[in-house]
Amino acid sequence: MSTVHWTESHTSRSARWHSESDIPPHDRVVVADDRTKADTAYRLACEGTALLWRGDFHNARRLLQAMGRRIDRKPVRTGDDPTEAFHLQRRARGHRARVLGRLLVLLEADHSLDLRRAPDVRRACTEAYGGAHEPSVISLTELLGVIGAHEWRKKGVEIPALDARVHPHYGVFSPVRGEYVDLVADAPLPVSMEDRATDRTAFDLGTGTGVLAALLARRGIDRVVATDINPRALECARENAHRLDLSERVDVVGPTLFPEGRADLIVCNPPWLPARPTSALERGVYDPDGDMLRGFLDGLTAHLEPGGEGWLILSDLAEHLGLRTREELLAAIEAAGLRVVDRTDTRPRHSRAKDATDPLHTARAAEVTSLWRLTRA
Repeated sequence: MSTVHWTESHTSRSARWHSESDIPPHDRVVVADDRTKADTAYRLACEGTALLWRGDFHNARRLLQAMGRRIDRKPVRTGDDPTEAFHLQRRARGHRARVLGRLLVLLEADHSLDLRRAPDVRRACTEAYGGAHEPSVISLTELLGVIGAHEWRKKGVEIPALDARVHPHYGVFSPVRGEYVDLVADAPLPVSMEDRATDRTAFDLGTGTGVLAALLARRGIDRVVATDINPRALECARENAHRLDLSERVDVVGPTLFPEGRADLIVCNPPWLPARPTSALERGVYDPDGDMLRGFLDGLTAHLEPGGEGWLILSDLAEHLGLRTREELLAAIEAAGLRVVDRTDTRPRHSRAKDATDPLHTARAAEVTSLWRLTRA
């Protein structure tokens, strides 16, 4: 068990360390409170010293914002090369996360916060971490993420194609980019499905919240097997299937990529950038070395029924950033013994595509999300 140590009121103390980003416990921890100046906190954090907050909760949030403003005074210089711009921005975001992540809070054994004006975070932390048995120290930025995820879980995300809400869990990518959902809602089903009225099966690989599995079931597919390697996603997808009264048609299994057997339709919306994620939530965006994309393509022929199709939903942002070429994607499809039946494109509707101040604006403005219909060559 990882532990952090600090001195408070001339007494040596320690508690279990917890980090969803697998950050190791901090070697140097000092106590900070309402008297701590933002310049002091920022300097200490930049030097590698963590600050355990023992003052007012809202003042801790203000301090975090003040530290963030000091980081942002040094804008990221990206230049004209999109690949270099991507890596420089990732480096800058990593530095920002490390510095701000050094402001810590102590969760009591019941996940409560013993701070003035602190919200009741027990339910949010229990949803994210499970039951508590002892005090633990976490970063304030992680706690704020847990609180935000709890609110998203309560409110849900409206999915027009389902005419319903999907409720994401902490650590599960939220389906806020609706264009990929619409692509799946509008694509014609494989001929092998159209020719049969019953016993139609689909796989949804990397299901996340289960939104695409639910959509396929709503489209009349008799049995949808949804998979994921993230245990939180499996729980989330099961809960959403239950909420939507689809549990009898949607079977959530894992942790795995492909389930056993074959299907008429196999759908996959892998993370679209081949880079290493730095947090649990980033696993919905970053696919190290394109492993999931290749795993999907390489496994398709062995799991497709005759006449079946694999649907690959993929943004081309990686191509605009110089992280992958279209030729490499097409070569991977051919090497897997597949051919392209059709491709449907759509433009992203998220706000970042229109943000001219984003260092990656040129690439984001050119981004296209596609549904590739693949079958055996």
